[in-house]
Amino acid sequence: MKQRKIPMRKDVVSNEMKPKKEMVRIVRDKEGAVTIDSTGKKSGRGAYISLEPVAVEEAGSKHILDKALNVAVTDDFYAELLAYVKHQKARQELFGTKDAK
Repeated sequence: MKQRKIPMRKDVVSNEMKPKKEMVRIVRDKEGAVTIDSTGKKSGRGAYISLEPVAVEEAGSKHILDKALNVAVTDDFYAELLAYVKHQKARQELFGTKDAK
């Protein structure tokens, strides 16, 4: 059986290439609204952060998403992102990597 290609994405915090399933996509739409893209298919400018709470905290302290998406990202969004990442990390540990998105 042929091996499937694993899609890789670059983490905006660490600048490392990682599998897409280990990342979360943040998207800025045409209106400038920044949201978490859990499906990975929303239209707009996207940036990827790994599913590590430490990476999200670093992104919040250095305002890395502001630079990557060319928009001012609020501290409330960084808090929401941190909660999302912690939840997804816990899902991965409970159910394995198949169910985590």
